[in-house]
Amino acid sequence: MVERKRLTASDWTAAALDALGRGGLAAVAVEPIAARLGTTKGSFYWHFSNRDALLEAALLRWERVHTEEIIALVDTEPDPHSRLRHLMTLTLAPTTTADRPGHRVLLALQASASHPLVAPVFARVTQRRLDYITGLFTASGFPPEEARNRSLLAYTAYLGHTNLADASPELVPVGAEQRDYVDAVVATLTRR
Repeated sequence: MVERKRLTASDWTAAALDALGRGGLAAVAVEPIAARLGTTKGSFYWHFSNRDALLEAALLRWERVHTEEIIALVDTEPDPHSRLRHLMTLTLAPTTTADRPGHRVLLALQASASHPLVAPVFARVTQRRLDYITGLFTASGFPPEEARNRSLLAYTAYLGHTNLADASPELVPVGAEQRDYVDAVVATLTRR
């Protein structure tokens, strides 16, 4: 007899986040996720009281993995300019949304940004990201208002790139062109 691995709340949350990225908010449904995990709904109810609780956990995981962990990784760079370049490389480098599950989830959440469970997390993540980028520009010597404007430009470049990579991946630069593109974006953002 083959012993089945006991699923954890983290397993369910990861699967829900994957489903969200693949099919939007409607794809975060207990039965299809249970089937994908090779288990029953009973396993789900061991960890979560309902679908909303699973969705909330998935949203918090997205926030942690695709914002806080990225910021922690970027913060290992020695100076603000290097941090900005690393951040832009991470966010603009994937050639398709399939290359970056976090990008697929972002697109799904944008489409559902007014949902009562999504709205506060989406707003909080967006604010956190903008504040972080603003801090990079401020640390690079830009005045606060200019730093904020540059952070908005950087973030909208990321959002636009993510949408373009999803809709028309053939138009997104790859290889050496991609590196040149990131260099050009960083140069534009930091030009005095």
